[in-house]
Amino acid sequence: MATAVSTYDKGTTHWKIARQRRRLLMQAAVTLFALIVLSIYLMPLAYGLTNSLKTAAQASDARAPLLPSDAQKFEYNGKQYDVYEVPTETGIIHAALIDPKRRSSVMIDINNPDAGTFEWEGNWRNLTPVSEPAFHWENYPEAWNMINFARLLFNTSVYAIVTMIGTVAASAMVAYGFARFRFPYRNVLFLILMSTIILPPAVTLVPTYAFFVKVLGWGGTWLPLIVPQMFGNAYNVFLLRQYFMTIPREMDEAAMIDGAGPIRTFFSVMLPQAVPALTAVSLFHFFFAWNDFFGPLIYLAGNRQANPITVGLTEFNGLYNTEPQLILAASIISMILPLTIFFLAQRVFIQGIVITGVDK
Repeated sequence: MATAVSTYDKGTTHWKIARQRRRLLMQAAVTLFALIVLSIYLMPLAYGLTNSLKTAAQASDARAPLLPSDAQKFEYNGKQYDVYEVPTETGIIHAALIDPKRRSSVMIDINNPDAGTFEWEGNWRNLTPVSEPAFHWENYPEAWNMINFARLLFNTSVYAIVTMIGTVAASAMVAYGFARFRFPYRNVLFLILMSTIILPPAVTLVPTYAFFVKVLGWGGTWLPLIVPQMFGNAYNVFLLRQYFMTIPREMDEAAMIDGAGPIRTFFSVMLPQAVPALTAVSLFHFFFAWNDFFGPLIYLAGNRQANPITVGLTEFNGLYNTEPQLILAASIISMILPLTIFFLAQRVFIQGIVITGVDK
């Protein structure tokens, strides 16, 4: 009997160990897959960052090293000479090209310059140049000054922050009404509001442009871009309504017993509870406004001083297309603020996204 129990315990132990191993392998596989996907997603960013630190010639050369680098130089008799990988009888050495010729060239071993020059037989053009890491950080201040980044960032920041405050405030009030109040045709009105999400922008482009520019005379100003955002957004209303519906109604009733009206309940009960959702909606709109290109392009035509960073980068790309390292440096600069805001608020942002998708 004791032997049977001992065998059973051993079998149970082996089964538990095998189960733990399978679980660890599954977790490792999922982690590896996530790292691969993340690496693929970050490859364009890494490419832009490395090329923004190169020279114009190196950034335009498809055969250039992956990392920013410059051709290695060697000083001999007061002059600078290029260094190449030279095959010799003793192996490959790093030698400076002193006197290049068609069939033979005069070189000097940079690791043993006291040995003097030697003549190498062969075509020096087939040799591989030796490069050394060199990060050209001066590309960033140069790009900053060439397109007046301070003005572009100021315009974009004002547009993103003002419209973010307006659309979040309006969307929160509309969402509160749909989540807590009962009125005739509430579901029909909410369905009509949601249907505006699937309405293609191209359908409303011409009439809205004619209304704002021809009727109101707002062409060349920020008003056509800012004023509509002050009336809320269907997508934001949907997210906030879903979150408000997860807040227990008992909290509203407790506030009513204490004498709070609907407005006081909204500001003192609903909004403090909805900080994750408000953060998510705020960041969604901030990133949208920061990357908005088509709206400012058509409404701010003729007013270069009001252009945001997206239009400024496009203009810079057209003027300095022979300076790819400066274009990439300007793009990296434009990403710093949004990325910083996202990393600082990512915990609350992700919490708001998760909870708004769960209905009570």
